[in-house]
Amino acid sequence: MRGTIDLIRPINSIMVGFAVMVGISVASPSSVLSMPSLLGFLTGFFISSFSMVMNDYYDVEVDKVNRPDRPLPSGRVSPNSAIILASVLLIFGIASSILISFNNFIIASAFTFLAWLYNFWGKSKGLVGNLMVAASVAIPFIYGGMAVGCADNLLLLWLALTSFLAATGREVVKTICDMEGDKFRKVMSIARVYGPRSASIFGAVMFMVAIVSSWLPIITGIVGVVYAIMIIIPDAIFVYASIKVLRSPSESNALHVKNVSLFGMLIGLIAFLIGGISS
Repeated sequence: MRGTIDLIRPINSIMVGFAVMVGISVASPSSVLSMPSLLGFLTGFFISSFSMVMNDYYDVEVDKVNRPDRPLPSGRVSPNSAIILASVLLIFGIASSILISFNNFIIASAFTFLAWLYNFWGKSKGLVGNLMVAASVAIPFIYGGMAVGCADNLLLLWLALTSFLAATGREVVKTICDMEGDKFRKVMSIARVYGPRSASIFGAVMFMVAIVSSWLPIITGIVGVVYAIMIIIPDAIFVYASIKVLRSPSESNALHVKNVSLFGMLIGLIAFLIGGISS
């Protein structure tokens, strides 16, 4: 049981389910406590859990060296059991999406395919893999909007775009930390192919573009002063992260920026959520 829990990484999966609910809250605040919201959370949780299991399944040989304590290389869970678990999680995730709408089923299926493709193929492809992860961060918000029939909500689209840009920057910066492990996997990351300096510049540029994206709802007049005040905090965090990684694109510094940017993304999420409710 402990091995199964470790495989699905429940904290990660809960966050994906929560992201769906945030998408619903931004698009239609009155629909947060509804059946589509519950089913949306379950879709995000189960499909994310499926992705986590598949990640460990495809990474078992690498984990034998880097993470021998993980459930598969340690023998706590067999590869066949992992596949069965992934299949059950996938069925539950897709079933919950069908109960919402056909459009949600299509998005959930695309999210599932993207998660599998990343683990099977995209992880070793450098920037392509980074963009896949970033898309997986943005998709739950759109899925939430679709669950309540408001996927075209402008604030929701800006949230998805800003999240995609910030996540891309974070994933590229993260490759500076992962250079040794990526060498073993032959991952063609920006940091490994072009050097840490290039990865730091690319990551910082993506952070700055995300900041610009976060201000577009204000410029277009779809949010009020509450959002404008709150978005200053995550934007300041991303400015700090950009300067920090540009000054020193070392592994330890990149690890710090990776963690700081995740905190910035969380605060930004709260800003969008409160901004949507108060508009």
